[in-house]
Amino acid sequence: MSTVSPTRPVRTGVAVAVSGAVTGGFAGLVYTQVRGDRMAPWILGRATGVVAYLLLVALVLFGITLSHPNRALRGRSATTRMRTHVTLAVLTLAAVALHVVVLATDRYAGVGWAGALLPMNATYRPVGVTFGVLGTWLGLLAGLSAGAAGRLPARVWFPVHRVAALSFVLVLVHGLVTGWDTNLLLGMYVGTGLLVTGFAASRYAARGRR
Repeated sequence: MSTVSPTRPVRTGVAVAVSGAVTGGFAGLVYTQVRGDRMAPWILGRATGVVAYLLLVALVLFGITLSHPNRALRGRSATTRMRTHVTLAVLTLAAVALHVVVLATDRYAGVGWAGALLPMNATYRPVGVTFGVLGTWLGLLAGLSAGAAGRLPARVWFPVHRVAALSFVLVLVHGLVTGWDTNLLLGMYVGTGLLVTGFAASRYAARGRR
């Protein structure tokens, strides 16, 4: 019978606290730098969008490792792996929610609640924003399907969970269309997109060899 080291939940809890502190601290730092500026909500919305995207990249990469044939990538403790995956999902959701709320309530952003929740309802780059809206809804669907694990057979919930891949692609396109205005941000989106693609390809190539 396998056992879980009592220190691992502690390490996971520390990781949650540190990740949350970094995310909140980053948003707070940005806000203090631009407070009083009429464009402060827009800048904060953009910053939280970048944080949400980077958390999504980490979430997707970690999700790929959960079923990767390479045991060195998977790790030994299934409990710790799942807790970390859930933690990343919650942090990503929180960052996305902050991103949406800030831009939806900013009257200068040209997004509004309709644009933030429904396709083609933003006045600012409606096509690009729609990619983000669809990616967010599919990401929520993937999260809800994972919540059914243990209650439903894997053959029922896991195929639905795979829409997470499409969610990532849509969010990546959203970032490329609406979220970059410097070469640094462009390089971040292109580099992380290639990283996730390569990691996913390694997983399926390894499964094919097996």
